[in-house]
Amino acid sequence: MSQAYDPFSRLTALKPVRRRVAVQRLEEDTPGLRPDVPAGAARLAEILGATARSNRFGEYLALRRWFSEVIDGGSESAAPEGMFDPAALRLIAPEAPKEAADPQQWLFLDTETTGISGGTGTYPFLVGIAWWDAGGLEVEQFFMREHSEEHSLLVALAERMAERRVLVTFNGKSFDWPLLETRYRMTRTVRPPVPRAHLDFLHPARNLWRQRLGSARLPELERHVLGWNRGPDMMSELIPSIYFDFVRGGPPEPLVPIFQHNQMDLRGLAALASRVLSAVGSTAAEGCDALEIFGVSRICERRGEAVRARTLYERSIAAELPPETDRAARRALARLIQREGDFARAIDLWQGILGNTREGFEAYEQLAIHYEHRVKEPHRAATLTKKALTELRKAHRLGLVAPAAYRQQKQRFEKRLARLERKAGRTLLDAMAAGSVGLAD
Repeated sequence: MSQAYDPFSRLTALKPVRRRVAVQRLEEDTPGLRPDVPAGAARLAEILGATARSNRFGEYLALRRWFSEVIDGGSESAAPEGMFDPAALRLIAPEAPKEAADPQQWLFLDTETTGISGGTGTYPFLVGIAWWDAGGLEVEQFFMREHSEEHSLLVALAERMAERRVLVTFNGKSFDWPLLETRYRMTRTVRPPVPRAHLDFLHPARNLWRQRLGSARLPELERHVLGWNRGPDMMSELIPSIYFDFVRGGPPEPLVPIFQHNQMDLRGLAALASRVLSAVGSTAAEGCDALEIFGVSRICERRGEAVRARTLYERSIAAELPPETDRAARRALARLIQREGDFARAIDLWQGILGNTREGFEAYEQLAIHYEHRVKEPHRAATLTKKALTELRKAHRLGLVAPAAYRQQKQRFEKRLARLERKAGRTLLDAMAAGSVGLAD
C-alpha cells in the first residue's frame, strides 16, 4: 500500500467500473447490489455489518454503531447533561447562537477522502457523523462504494444535518466542510445544508495544549489530555490508495481499519469538545494545570475578556510554568496591564524576562521606551539599549536568532541608541547651563 501511485489514477479509479462476472454472481445472492459497484462491496458490508440504503439519487452503504462511552477509560466518557456554559461557547465561537450551547443539537463530523490536500478533484468517500444519544455516542457512517453514489451520500448527510443544526469538527472549518460544500455545488442538484452554527475545536485545543505537547493532532490530544490510547491506527496518507484499490476491484478487508479510524476520530472529537468547554467555562479554570490556565488566558484575551485574562495569566505564572512559556505569559501580561496603565507591575514583569530571547529583546525595548518617555531618563534608556545590542550580538553568534530578524532588530536598537545619546547629551548640556551640574561632573 505504501508504493507511489500516479496522481491522475484516482480520476480513473473513480469512474464507474464495467460489469464483471464476479459482480453478476454477487448480484444473484445479494438483492439490490448494482452491477457497477466493486466486487468486494458485498463482502465489505458483511464484515462491517453495514447495509445498502437508497434515496432518489441511488444507493450508498451505511453503518451505525452506538458507544456507551465516548472515550473508553477517559475523563470525558459520559455524554453531557443539560446545556454547556454559554460563556464558554462565546470564547470558542463568539458569533454562535444560543442554541449552540445545547449538546442535543450538535452533530460531529469527520471525513475520509481521496486526497489530503483538498481541491475539486478530492472526494469524501466516507463521511462519519455522530451525536450524543441515550447516555452515549451514536456514530453513523456513509460510504461511497463508487463515484456514482456521491449524490445519494450527500443527500443522506443533508438529511442528518437538518435534524441537528450545530456542526462540530476538528479542523473541519479548513478542510472537511469546505470540501463537502464544494462537492454539493459540483452536483448542481443537491442543495448544500447550512449549519446554524459551526464549532471547530482545533484552535482552542492548540491554545490549551500545544505548549505542552508540541502538537495538536487528535491522537496526541487523546493520549495526553484525555488519557486514551487508541492503539494501532490507520496512517492517513495510506487511506486514498486503499480506497482506490478497492474501487478497482481489490479486497475489501483493508477498508475496515479506515472505518474504525473514522469512528475513533469522532469519539475523540466528542470527548475533546467536552474537555475544552470544561476548561474554558470555569471562571477560575479549576482543575487545569499551569499550561492549560495559560491557554485559557490567551483565549480570554483574544475575545476581549481582559480582566479574566489578567487574573489567569497571574495564576499561570504563580503555578510555575516551563521557562519558555513563563516568558510568553509574562510578556502577554505585561502588554495587557501596560495598556491598563499599571506601569509599575508592567516594569516588574519586563525586568523579569530580560535576556537574549524574543521576549527578552521586547522587554529591553519596552523598558527603554518607559525610561525615555515616561520617566524622562534618556541615560538609563540608552544603557538598556546598549545591553540589548550586546545580547542581540551574542544571540546571533549562538544562532539563537534568524539572520533577517537579527538585522531588523539591530537596526532598530542602533537607531534608538543614536537618538537616546543625542537626547542624553542635550539633557546634560541643559543641566549644565542651568547650573545644576558642575564643570567637574
